[in-house]
Amino acid sequence: MDYLKHYQPRPGFTKISAIGDGGIQLTEFGLVQLAQGAAYAGNTEACETVLLILGGRCSIRGAGFDFAGLGKRTDVFSGKPHTVYIPRGREYRIEADTDVELAWIASSSDLDTEAYAIAPEQVKAAHIGRDNYQRDAHLVLTDEFPSAHLFIGEALVPSGNHASYPPHRHDNDNLPVEVDMEEIYFFRFNPEQGYGIQKLYTDDRSVDFTCTVEQNDTTLLPVGYHPVINTPGYTMYYLWIMAGRRNRKFLSVMDPQHAWVASK
Repeated sequence: MDYLKHYQPRPGFTKISAIGDGGIQLTEFGLVQLAQGAAYAGNTEACETVLLILGGRCSIRGAGFDFAGLGKRTDVFSGKPHTVYIPRGREYRIEADTDVELAWIASSSDLDTEAYAIAPEQVKAAHIGRDNYQRDAHLVLTDEFPSAHLFIGEALVPSGNHASYPPHRHDNDNLPVEVDMEEIYFFRFNPEQGYGIQKLYTDDRSVDFTCTVEQNDTTLLPVGYHPVINTPGYTMYYLWIMAGRRNRKFLSVMDPQHAWVASK
C-alpha cells in the first residue's frame, strides 16, 4: 500500500490523492496554484469541497456566494488561514488577487447547506503536548461548522519535536472515547529543505509503515497510530484533514504502550 505522495509545484489544479489511494475511502486532496490575475473554475459535483488558503490572496465566487479579498498570510508559517466550504452541486471560481496557493479537499456528501467562509479570527488556536512533543494547532473546520464528513486543522511543530504524540488512533466509532476518522497530512518545512519521519502502525502490526516526509509531501493515514517527528533546526507544518463516515469529533485513543508519557 502506498501511503506517501509527492508533489512538484505547478500552475493550476493538481489532484494529489484520489479515493482508494492508500486505503483512503472518503477524501480527495489536491492543490491549486495561481499567479496574480489568473483564475481557476471548478464544480463540486457530488462532493462537499473545502478551499483552504495556504498563502496569498484571492476571491472565491459562485451561485449564491461571493467571498472577496480572502487571505491574510503570505505562507503557512505566517498566521491562521482563510477557508471556504462549498456544498455539493455548485460551480465556483477562484480569482487570484496576488500569487496564491490553496489546498483543495473534497468528500462525497449528501448534505445540502449554504457555502460559507471561515475567517482567521474564527480559527481556534491550541497548544498541545509538553516537553519535546509540544506543538501548536489551528482548529479550522470543526464540528461547530456544517459538513458531512470533514474536520480540518493545521499543526506547527518546533525544531526537533514530535507530534501526534503520544501516538493516537481514531479507528472505531465508540463515543465518547473514539471516532472512526481517516486522515491525510500535507507537509511544509521552514527552511524548506527540512524533513521529518512519519510512522503508521496498527496494534497487530498488520500495518507497520515508516517514511521520510519532505517539502510538499502528503501521507495517507486510513487506520492506526500515526506519530510524526520533526528534525532539529526546522519548523514543520502539516495540514491535517480528517473525515468520518458517521461522526466528526476530535476524539482519539492513545497507544497503550506509550500513553504513560502523557500522564507522567
